[in-house]
Amino acid sequence: MKSKFLLLLTFLVVLVSCNFTENLNVKDDGTGTFALEVDGSGLMAMAGDKLSEGLTQNKDTKVVDSTFSFKEIFEAKKDSISKLSPEQQAALKKMENFVMRIKMDADKQQFLFSMDTPFKSVGDLQNMMDGFTTLKDLKGKSNKDGMSNPLANGIGNNTKIDYSYNGKTFVRNAIIDKEALDKIKNDSLGMTKMFLASSKYTLKYHFPKAVKKVSNPDALFSADRKTVTVEYPFLDYMEHPEKLNLNVSFE
Repeated sequence: MKSKFLLLLTFLVVLVSCNFTENLNVKDDGTGTFALEVDGSGLMAMAGDKLSEGLTQNKDTKVVDSTFSFKEIFEAKKDSISKLSPEQQAALKKMENFVMRIKMDADKQQFLFSMDTPFKSVGDLQNMMDGFTTLKDLKGKSNKDGMSNPLANGIGNNTKIDYSYNGKTFVRNAIIDKEALDKIKNDSLGMTKMFLASSKYTLKYHFPKAVKKVSNPDALFSADRKTVTVEYPFLDYMEHPEKLNLNVSFE
């Protein structure tokens, strides 16, 4: 499996209707796991054979179930990474513990893509998407078809996300770079709105305690009130990332 194709796949995955889920699990001691999960069945419906061939380098293979780390990809790109600024290298360093999983079945038109990482404290997750901007620098702002890269500009939104948890409250807060966000609206969104129109971005947060109150009026709770789910149109999230800000208090 070639690292070049894996990077390209990461950038292409949002060029068609996909559903994104930000899945957070927090334990009693404040440690936990974070995962960004993508259901890209629409991508498989459009380009199943090409994806299968690219991932397996075998035209006859239509099923993929693979797991690998960003650390492996960065090792393959170490010469390019060494030429980046110290700040960019530090941003990529934050992503080394991410593990990427791909499950793909061309016949079933199934494509599931996820990136997950453990964390020692919720605060460790702050600004973790910085690395996607640096990946954009490695790949370039466009893919070979000249299309914009909405993953680098979209999921991270050129917006820093701060997370905090102290056992009594949890906060997810988007710190917006308005100038950068306006550029995304003018550039990336203009080319990809038709693909993203039916996509969703979902927060699914699991806590060790029952939730007493959530600031977002659209939040849904599990029966034990330990899981909070918020779903929002992906296109709206790209334009208004602050809509997914959360303040959670516990019983």
